[in-house]
Amino acid sequence: MASQDWFDKDFYKVLGDAKDASDADLKKTYRKLARKYHPDSNPGDTAAESKFKEISEAYAVLSDKEQRAEYDEIRAMGSGARFQAPGSGGGGFEDVFSRFGQSRGGYQQADFDDIFSMFGQQGGGTFGSGRFGQPSGGFRGFGGPQRGADVTARTTIDFVTATKGETISLQGEDGKPFKVKIPAGVSDGQKIKLRGRGRPSPDGGEAGDIVVSVTVRPHPVFARDGLNLRVTVPVTFTEAALGATIDVPTLDGDPVRLRVAPGTPSGRVLRVKGRGVQSTKGTGDLLAEVQVAVPAHLDDKAKEALQRFHELEPDENPRADLMNKARHA
Repeated sequence: MASQDWFDKDFYKVLGDAKDASDADLKKTYRKLARKYHPDSNPGDTAAESKFKEISEAYAVLSDKEQRAEYDEIRAMGSGARFQAPGSGGGGFEDVFSRFGQSRGGYQQADFDDIFSMFGQQGGGTFGSGRFGQPSGGFRGFGGPQRGADVTARTTIDFVTATKGETISLQGEDGKPFKVKIPAGVSDGQKIKLRGRGRPSPDGGEAGDIVVSVTVRPHPVFARDGLNLRVTVPVTFTEAALGATIDVPTLDGDPVRLRVAPGTPSGRVLRVKGRGVQSTKGTGDLLAEVQVAVPAHLDDKAKEALQRFHELEPDENPRADLMNKARHA
């Protein structure tokens, strides 16, 4: 950085922060502006590129405690001071050196060492080289090493694979295959991140990631409820009314036998412990929801039997409680 820039550039103004802004506030502001003006987000926009360089330059100095202190010290000298060659007019070096207790006149080598030390230089060094003049990484030398871009991919898997987990192969943007471990219990819409497998950094920073979005095909029988599996199990009217032992399917293929208690209503859930999704986060249950099936076709004898039952069943209105709640809500 040229010496004159220390007086001419207000890095706090560039970032839009006050001089007493905290390190956290400066970092937050820089990240917001960097995302907005980054060349990757504004291809071909020279104004955005120039702005990005400007904010990166400002943050490169203000984010370093020593550099920030030295910058504040130089700025405190006042915008009227100028680094000019002796005899070119104005205060020039005298204004600056006067802060180190020097009088006008000849300057010894030690004097130059004092002023150059403010910029991290040895005696005889030149402004614009060394700590402030060297590239600091990132886009064209500003803001630290730039992280490589992420690569996105999509895959569609079946319900069983999502439940039990599996390692699958996908094809990258370069046409080369890569493997992805699908963890047991992955859900529809979940993203799997492969760290460091994305695009390389342009300047020696860390590589980006591969982010795989997972779509899970629905199952004709089972549905996910967190780590639990849900299944709807039809029962006949007599099974629900009188009670029965029924077979319920499982995802493994082997059915389990469940007892339906007499008088079981439609919608009651019967739980089978440990027969849900097994994952590193735990093991779910199988939730069997009873659904009373109403016969669609009755012969004459069945109709007569139901009619006799209707004449004998308790004189109760199953909708009485519903109507009462509706009236007094």
